[in-house]
Amino acid sequence: MISLLNIMRALADPTRLRIVFLVRRLELSVGELVQILDQSQPRVSRHIRILDEAGLLER
Repeated sequence: MISLLNIMRALADPTRLRIVFLVRRLELSVGELVQILDQSQPRVSRHIRILDEAGLLER
């Protein structure tokens, strides 16, 4: 079950918040997010996993 606390924890990180704003406007691949955010692929994938688990994104 997705709780409000899990959602708030997921959005507390600035990078995850930025990812949410980006993917709500554009359909982006992990590779594109890596370039935009200037972060490594494993780091971006981890952020996406956390957002997915919070119910904020779908992979």
